[in-house]
Amino acid sequence: MRPDLAENWGDAHKKMMHDVVASETLDEDFGVLEADLPFIDDLPIDDRFDIVLAEYLAKVESYNKHLYRPNTYLHKWWARRCGTTFRAILKHLVCNPAKQNYYTAGGLEGQIILDPMMGGGTTLHEAIRLGANVVGADIDPIPILQVRSTLTEVPLKDLIHQFNHFYESLCSKLGYFYRVACPVCGEDHELRFVLYGLRLKCLNGHESIVVDSYILRQNSDGSEIHVCPETYNILQDREIHSSASIHPSLPLLEKKNKRCFCGEKFENSISDPYYKRYVPIAIAGECSEHGVFFNSPGKADIDRISSADAKRGTLKFDPDHFKIHPGPKSSDLVKRGILSYLDLYSSRQLLFFNSAINELQKLDDSIRLKFSLLLSTSTEFNSMLCGYKGAGKNRPGAIRHTFAHHAYSFPYTALENNPLYSRKSSGTLQNLFHNRLIRGYRWAMKPLERKVLDGKPFKVHIHGERDSGTEYFSMDDLKEGTRRFLLLQGSSGKLPLPDGCIDHVVTDPPYFDSVQYSDLAAYFRVWLRQMLPDEVLWDYSTADSAVDPHSNGSDQYEMVLSRIFSECHRVLKEEKGRMIFTFHHWNPKGWAALTIALKRAGFVLMNRYVIHSENLTSVHISNQKALVHDVVLVFAKKGSGFCPDWEKADRISKEESFAFCEQCGTLLGCLLNENDEDQKIHRIWSESIL
Repeated sequence: MRPDLAENWGDAHKKMMHDVVASETLDEDFGVLEADLPFIDDLPIDDRFDIVLAEYLAKVESYNKHLYRPNTYLHKWWARRCGTTFRAILKHLVCNPAKQNYYTAGGLEGQIILDPMMGGGTTLHEAIRLGANVVGADIDPIPILQVRSTLTEVPLKDLIHQFNHFYESLCSKLGYFYRVACPVCGEDHELRFVLYGLRLKCLNGHESIVVDSYILRQNSDGSEIHVCPETYNILQDREIHSSASIHPSLPLLEKKNKRCFCGEKFENSISDPYYKRYVPIAIAGECSEHGVFFNSPGKADIDRISSADAKRGTLKFDPDHFKIHPGPKSSDLVKRGILSYLDLYSSRQLLFFNSAINELQKLDDSIRLKFSLLLSTSTEFNSMLCGYKGAGKNRPGAIRHTFAHHAYSFPYTALENNPLYSRKSSGTLQNLFHNRLIRGYRWAMKPLERKVLDGKPFKVHIHGERDSGTEYFSMDDLKEGTRRFLLLQGSSGKLPLPDGCIDHVVTDPPYFDSVQYSDLAAYFRVWLRQMLPDEVLWDYSTADSAVDPHSNGSDQYEMVLSRIFSECHRVLKEEKGRMIFTFHHWNPKGWAALTIALKRAGFVLMNRYVIHSENLTSVHISNQKALVHDVVLVFAKKGSGFCPDWEKADRISKEESFAFCEQCGTLLGCLLNENDEDQKIHRIWSESIL
């Protein structure tokens, strides 16, 4: 907020929000009628931001983001910000006072919004819902594919019909590989998942099998199913649940045992392909008569695994397309002797993906795109990097998916899922289809928001909105109509757009070195390339990425952002054109690089607002000193109008997330108004953030 408006803002704003909420009435479909708001000549976002409402909604949404905006979460992307925050930002760009209320449909008709670093596509989805035409750009092909898929509407009946045929074809081809016998009645049933222990060798050459825990399941009645370390039998409490007929003659240890029985430390073996480093110790299934069960691997189970292994060599995957190119995160794979992404999958999993890719070619283009993204998503739940968190009584049978953290992790107990399990179990194709595609479609046709009343949120339908649009392929087509989108793959440092054609830029740039987007996304790109070889440009240079996986330090970040912001400045309309994005980082180098990039591009800070962004229960920041706020930064072209004065603080405290983000935003505004050299800007930031 501008310094001259900061005083008493909080109390006045709370009173205004109370009056607005009190004046609104709900219609029969839980929509909200328009509330009277004072007319504002200038852009609302320059002078005010609905912090109270945005803060509350962000706190609610950040707990489980994919449940609140399901249509934008078809595929994995990292470090997404809250959709409610970006809706609030866009609503503050609405000129019509009657449509400025958060719960009123539309307001951006006739405007063109650009997101030059669109990532998960949040800006495009929120802007299209408000009636805008949008331009989205990204150097990585996955954001292009996801936005194209999720904004393109396909009739629900066609989606369901083709999925059923797709699923049944896979079951008929692969059903043999996913069976297991009930240990009580001996009848064959669908396999749910297989648990594997990691084979490790000590410095003396002795081998052991190591698991995260002997416990396989804690039942609601207090009983416990676990594997016996001496016999490999599966026990329910002390009674034998399943007798082991085949097991390695190796000690079975929990991961807390860091040393072999001989006293030497274990070391990771890299001589075998990754998937062969694991040994099956338990197979889960569900019997219609005897319920959920765990069985010890028997001859039939080992034969199925061996049969899949024999077929592995016949699969025609191009090894060059699956080669791992070491980066900041993927180097962790290479250090463990994993040189191909194919080695991360069991033979059964590769058979599944091979058959699914073949079936995809029989589908209509728009549905093939959606199912390809769904299948790519399933790789996160169907690799030997998946762990097991189903031992806890609160999450029976649950999978720890590949990217539970923003990095690769290597479990001791690996879980091989059955992607064709008929029930909506964790990570199965059925579950992903209904939760990502069907639920996403229904939400897109009738978007819901959370409204706060008496301190509690409840769902409301926003009449007249739709989270879908029509793709066009030239800027001229965006000058008319509504809910049109143009997608550009490539560096936003050189946009194929005319000068002054964009009303506003709303984006979410990479947070310096926090997340290695491009490097991590290679895990999915290798598969999507097999499914959609001609849909996007797969071979591109990461040298134009703001976070280059092969470059460290702030120089790359500073250089690429300078180019992107300069292009934003060029295509942005004069005077009332605004560039807005959210940012946070503890590192002064990140703030200095951001400052220099904005300064070179010719932007000044109009305002800054701090709101909640992260939930501390999130796995990737749990038990860390993490920032849980973002600063919303509002920029205008230098010389286009009023420019606020910002007072520079001598020191920026890292004691509290909100104050830190607010003070960093203020210092950024101050430095953009001054004429300091780059070296001095770096020094000021390093001296200010201690």
